[in-house]
Amino acid sequence: MPRLSSQEMQVALLETVESTAEEDVEGSVIWLHGLGADGHDFEPIVPELRLEGELNLRFIFPHAPMRKVTINGGMEMRAWYDIVSLERDGPQDEAGIRDSGAQLEALIAREQQRGVALNKIVLAGFSQGGAIAMHTALRQKERLAGLMALSTWLPLHDAFDREVTDAPDSQSRDLPVFVAHGTFDPMLPLALGEDARDSLKGAGFAPEWHSYPMAHSVCAEEIAAIREWLLRIYGVSRAS
Repeated sequence: MPRLSSQEMQVALLETVESTAEEDVEGSVIWLHGLGADGHDFEPIVPELRLEGELNLRFIFPHAPMRKVTINGGMEMRAWYDIVSLERDGPQDEAGIRDSGAQLEALIAREQQRGVALNKIVLAGFSQGGAIAMHTALRQKERLAGLMALSTWLPLHDAFDREVTDAPDSQSRDLPVFVAHGTFDPMLPLALGEDARDSLKGAGFAPEWHSYPMAHSVCAEEIAAIREWLLRIYGVSRAS
């Protein structure tokens, strides 16, 4: 069983909300919320996925730290990092992104300590949480079970090219990736999701793309597609 590295031991574990199957856990999904929400935000989706009796997963919903967010007038809220601009080439809080990535790495290491292999762990996130999920998942040296990026964007494009696209030892390109976005999203335009999809393709990944006629949210059709995707990547043949 993997030991926590000295760096991971120095990172305080985030507080989390958990929804765990009663039977033996077959995998873990670490799901990051969006800006201003908390770990309870996506907790109600677990029963809507209707996995009981087919796939026993541990769902982990961390709470982001409280911090001031520039784009919201400096208001303090739960955020994975400060947002200065939503422009693709605008300034980004690289230090905050990498700090949250390290906190997510610590949660991954904890799941391994609890007996869940890396290739049985899914990183998922919505909006800002999706940006951290992508940043972290795509930099793993060994293959995860999957990456789920919902209504989000790819952070640190320049670093992505250097650390992922051109790095032969970064995440295995056969990583299952689910990318979804709303066509009427007023907060994060569809173009940001398409840009993330295209960047992943350019780096050699094969993201599964979904778009839905919705705003900055999650819809029933999307939840059904997530269910089917989870069953498929964990090797459950029946996805009805």
